Amino acid sequence: MTPAQRKAYYILHLCVFIWGFTAILGNLISLQETILVWYRMGITAVSLLVLPDLWRGLIHFKFKDLTKVAGVGVIVSFHWITFYGAIKYANVSVALTCLATISLFTAFIEPLFFKTRINKKEVLMGLAIIPAMYLIFYFNGHYVTGLVLGVLSALFASLFSVINRKLVTQHEPLSITFLELTTGFIFLTIMMPFYLHLFPGSNWIPSDLDIVYLLILSIGCTAIPFTLSLRSLRHLSAFTSNMTINMEPIYGILLAMLFFEEHKQLNMGFYIGAIIILIIVFVNAWLHGLTNKSLEESF
Repeated sequence: MTPAQRKAYYILHLCVFIWGFTAILGNLISLQETILVWYRMGITAVSLLVLPDLWRGLIHFKFKDLTKVAGVGVIVSFHWITFYGAIKYANVSVALTCLATISLFTAFIEPLFFKTRINKKEVLMGLAIIPAMYLIFYFNGHYVTGLVLGVLSALFASLFSVINRKLVTQHEPLSITFLELTTGFIFLTIMMPFYLHLFPGSNWIPSDLDIVYLLILSIGCTAIPFTLSLRSLRHLSAFTSNMTINMEPIYGILLAMLFFEEHKQLNMGFYIGAIIILIIVFVNAWLHGLTNKSLEESF
């Protein structure tokens, strides 16, 4: 590793560790998940406006792709709503473990979107997650609503990741992120009157402590680490990046144990299932790394 790569590696690890706090803060904020996401998207989008790289990217943005980006923004809003819903209805550990099922959905969605052959290894890895999820569902039935929301969150995350994979080859990632957050915020703003009508008792005004948590979540745990991670990824291989990013659920679960003592709420069935899922995720990333390395050596 060169000094630049080592620095980038440590910065990316720091970013992933900070991302682990997004679930913690989501649990601390008293607002319901939809209102929480509305604030997060709005505050983060505004905070990105101060970055010069954003404006350079927006100038060269192809506005014919704006409808695609807007669609992804709506999907991102659903992803965050279901993710924080999983935290509210279950807990942080359950939500993060469910999020690891992204690989199961991606194994099927990516070939359909890009019209390529289904990767049998990825499908097998994805299917191997199902028994682990069954263990978690079976032994933690009282968290069924949170578990369902967590799996839906993984589905939405897989969808926007696959679509973004194509968009980032044509536009600056920072510009795409800003536009997705902005369109997601606009979508939720339009839907907010309907939401408040359906849930009239919802509190949409944050407390003083909620405002502090929202600012930390939106700026400290979203805008800043995202910008730093983009710079780090320029110096690191895809394999190193994926393996590092896969640490987020582990950091998040450990933080949940520290802050909320969630290890006292969960049983052995959850931990066995969670460990199986995390092992599958890391093995999948490792196999991708071997494949990419062999392709590079063939050239």
